[in-house]
Amino acid sequence: MNRNIDDIEFVIFDTETTGLEPSSGDRIVELAALRFKGQQKLSEFQALVNPGKPVSDAAFAVNKISVAMLEDAERPEIVIPKFLDFIRGSCICSYNAGFDLEFLNNEFKILGLPPLKDILVVDALKMAKRSMPGLERYALWFVAEKLAIKQTQQHRALSDVELTLAVFDKLREILKLKGVSD
Repeated sequence: MNRNIDDIEFVIFDTETTGLEPSSGDRIVELAALRFKGQQKLSEFQALVNPGKPVSDAAFAVNKISVAMLEDAERPEIVIPKFLDFIRGSCICSYNAGFDLEFLNNEFKILGLPPLKDILVVDALKMAKRSMPGLERYALWFVAEKLAIKQTQQHRALSDVELTLAVFDKLREILKLKGVSD
């Protein structure tokens, strides 16, 4: 069943993590999301998450999330169920969705929850590759720059969600010009 993209509620989300490998014990330290329909923002979710393990030096160099920032943050068993409630009934979207979904599903596994299933996932990175073939790279900041988006990538979950939304909106315009609206 085809539905107009402007009639679907989306949640764009992003994670910041202790490192790059959930299979090696890396965990989510920040989770943010925006729920929207068409051009209307409906709600926002943002949480630092204390996974009980330090952020690697390499991850800190990127996201600047320190152990001190996480001391009073809620634990994953509090944040993850809130996030699941937030995304309920939506189509979820992320830039490089495989990365974020691997971390989410790892958190679900740790908490004894089933992995995400029966939910539509849109990868804005794949949208960019299909809508803008031939770019020399597809990093979020680079695609945003090519789309004349002035915002810079901060490598913090909420600001990256906002940048992904701006990229998503521009890509949606490109697709509409090509006659794709579902």
